[in-house]
Amino acid sequence: MTRARRTREGILRAARVRFAADGYQRATIRAIAADASIDPSMVMRYFGSKERLFDAALDLDLGLPDLTGTDPEQLPQCLIAHFLAPWEEDSAEGSLRLLLRCAATNERAAERLRQMLHEQFTSCLSGVLGHERAAAGSGLLAAQLLGVAFTRYVLRLRPIAELSVPALAELVAPSMRLALDTPSVAPAHR
Repeated sequence: MTRARRTREGILRAARVRFAADGYQRATIRAIAADASIDPSMVMRYFGSKERLFDAALDLDLGLPDLTGTDPEQLPQCLIAHFLAPWEEDSAEGSLRLLLRCAATNERAAERLRQMLHEQFTSCLSGVLGHERAAAGSGLLAAQLLGVAFTRYVLRLRPIAELSVPALAELVAPSMRLALDTPSVAPAHR
């Protein structure tokens, strides 16, 4: 990794922690620079403004794979495991927690989260459900999985926080099947 890349990543790590702790309004370029052990002018050099730094700090990929070919019965467990994997690896004040916390109080972060979840869930599920159905269901899936993530990683509510990911996936899978409307659980009245 080049020195410039290390500096940029260091600024982003410091910004994520500072934005998560202080929120967008109270976080300052000076404080972020101090956390990154660099001069504030370097933050401006790399990002140009606090707004652009915030956008960069919120930019993340959930790493959801294309699930084409996945057995519909196993789709919920697979989706949950892939969705939770980056959360499991994320540090205590990492990108995902930042985005979740900031989205509650900052409209820009909320819009970024909405856009990211819609795009990534739709892309991930289009090969299995078709684009229209995946796009329509992305909000319900996001609501369920964000609820699980918030409960597990932010509130750390027991027993959800203590369960293994496979055990948690088994508990959440039935409601996910309904959200996905997989053929194996389609209501009889349809």
